[in-house]
Amino acid sequence: QRVFPYISAMVNNGSLTYDHSKDGRWTELAGCSADLRNQNHDTFLAVRYSRGRLTVMTDVEDKNEWKNCIDIAGVQLPMATFFGASAGTGDLSDNHDIISMKLFQLMVEHPVEDESVDWTKIEPSVSFLKSPKDNVDDPTGNFRSGPLTGWKVFLLLLCALLGIIVCAVVGAVVFQKRQERNKRFY
Repeated sequence: QRVFPYISAMVNNGSLTYDHSKDGRWTELAGCSADLRNQNHDTFLAVRYSRGRLTVMTDVEDKNEWKNCIDIAGVQLPMATFFGASAGTGDLSDNHDIISMKLFQLMVEHPVEDESVDWTKIEPSVSFLKSPKDNVDDPTGNFRSGPLTGWKVFLLLLCALLGIIVCAVVGAVVFQKRQERNKRFY
């Protein structure tokens, strides 16, 4: 379950769109909740991309301690990219201020096989265990599409209980009516 405010990550080569009605679940690779609203101190977010690993860490408690939020391996990003920040609030009206952004180029040694790669021509992608399309919620509400979560089990049991109660009431009414008919003829 998501608790908002929520930070999510997606990798896009321009072919995907962010689905605001489902809070980007279709394209989300990973995410975490971050209680950064209405704080009396600055909150920080660190994004790091190195050797095909994308990590996002937060410091929202003013303790100078970074907490892991997102860690995705197998991310391929080209060197010539644009960097930007945005925030979508959906139905919630909120204010977001970006006080500063600091960008650093990391100097890391790459394996020998990576030296022949032209990093300016790589298309953004993720070699991920499952496709982002697998994150789609089943719009039909089919219970067989995924594991039964607490809410699904609760709703299933509630519907079954209501069905049993309705059948018992209808059965009792029918039985009572038949008893009344049988008493008239004797």
